[in-house]
Amino acid sequence: MARLNVSPTRMELGRLKKRLGVARNGHKLLKDKRDELMKQFMKLIRRNQELRRNCEAGLARAQNDFLLAGALLSDETLDAALMLPSRSVTAEVTFRNITGVSVPEFDYRITSGSKDSQCYGFSETNSSLDRAAQSMDRMLEMLLELARIEKAAKLLSCEIEKTRRRVNALEYVMIPQLEETIKFINMKMEENERSTRIRLMKVKDMVLENK
Repeated sequence: MARLNVSPTRMELGRLKKRLGVARNGHKLLKDKRDELMKQFMKLIRRNQELRRNCEAGLARAQNDFLLAGALLSDETLDAALMLPSRSVTAEVTFRNITGVSVPEFDYRITSGSKDSQCYGFSETNSSLDRAAQSMDRMLEMLLELARIEKAAKLLSCEIEKTRRRVNALEYVMIPQLEETIKFINMKMEENERSTRIRLMKVKDMVLENK
């Protein structure tokens, strides 16, 4: 590992030792953060897999009911039944913090109409259309939750990658460089001390000889 290009002085040695201490503390904190992010990420992934299976099954059921309703009803009747919505829905986005990462939270509410009302009359429709509409009602909250989970998982994965790069930079670049540089400065200072001691001994011998 290449060392830093610094002067081998006591002042520089003290400064590098402080930097090494800060780097080691930062490395430990970042590793703890990475581990916690991974823990939260795996929870989200498991929840995402479960929600996706349920959403795919629910959407498949709703699609089958719509297909059956379309087969039993005329196109004009189906279009007229689904032409106008009976209510409107709004979704509010807030954010919460997961280990330093802001992830979205969705809160939806019905702004007009009742939750269980249908947007068509029952005289010319059939039960397949009712089941399809009710299935889509139930799917709304699940789809919003799936969107929230997937967005949170994406944000956490990006943060995990950034944290991993920082941990690796400290562990494999900065800390080894500082340790190698400190070792080099210690060796140079010991070498300088030995040289100084030898010179002093020679001067002492010369003074004794002159006497």
